Amino acid sequence: MKNLNLDYLESFAVVIECGSFSAAAERLQLTQPAVSLQVRQLEKSLNATLIERVGRRARPTAAGVALLSHAQQISAAVTSAVDAVAQQTAGTAGRVRLGTGATACIFLLPPILKDLRTALPSLEITVTTGNTVEIARAIEDNTIDIGLVTLPVSGRSFEITPVMNDAFVLIAPHDMKLPARITPEVLATRPVLLFEPGGNTRRTADEWLARGGVSLKPLMSLGSVEAIKEMVRAGLGCAILPGMAVPANTKQRDLIVRSLSPKLHRRLAVVIRRDKRLDRGLRQTLLALKALAGTKHDGR
Repeated sequence: MKNLNLDYLESFAVVIECGSFSAAAERLQLTQPAVSLQVRQLEKSLNATLIERVGRRARPTAAGVALLSHAQQISAAVTSAVDAVAQQTAGTAGRVRLGTGATACIFLLPPILKDLRTALPSLEITVTTGNTVEIARAIEDNTIDIGLVTLPVSGRSFEITPVMNDAFVLIAPHDMKLPARITPEVLATRPVLLFEPGGNTRRTADEWLARGGVSLKPLMSLGSVEAIKEMVRAGLGCAILPGMAVPANTKQRDLIVRSLSPKLHRRLAVVIRRDKRLDRGLRQTLLALKALAGTKHDGR
């Protein structure tokens, strides 16, 4: 693009459309020498002759025809780019790249994202799921703008805002015999399914079991909360899940849901780079996520 001056390109196109430099100058509200100079400069930058005179009429050369075939597309692309920047400046559009865990994506984000889309219909939102380490690394690398992750998370460049507690619960098949109190010792005698290793959710469950003196080898480790639920429904074992994955107002078909003793919870936080520029879309997203502060998903 460094050799293609858009004003010169417009002058060239108008000359061809009008058939003469004088008519083009009148339309462009320039002098004829100014239009002629612009066309010569365009020819010089492209190292090609673009216009030839046939009688009194200015017509494009073969190179001019080739350039003209792209001129309309170039003009449309530039107009689109200018409009996009104008929308960003006005704060009516933008892009937000959000990173979070799969459980929060399924059970927490939908109403938040619906409200954002209602408030900002042209806002482009992409959601990436992963564990805390992966999301934090992406925020650090600026491939994700903002994260909703499970603590702990650290980074000198981060602004970290804890927003909610999520208590863990036990789910079990409807025919599994369970005592009133679900302790680590109880689970030591049951087949248990857990989240796959590597994330803070699994680490939190493992530490809770360890504090109860239990070193448990799970029957299965899975990365999907819905897959774990289906395995439990099939009678393969019980599972420790974040409370938000088992909404209290939702009937859990064929499942027993119990709170843990002692209580176990994870804390979710909003993470963003301190130096992140906040356009309107990202600012609205940040406020929506911070509005979760004080929210609790309690165990049963």
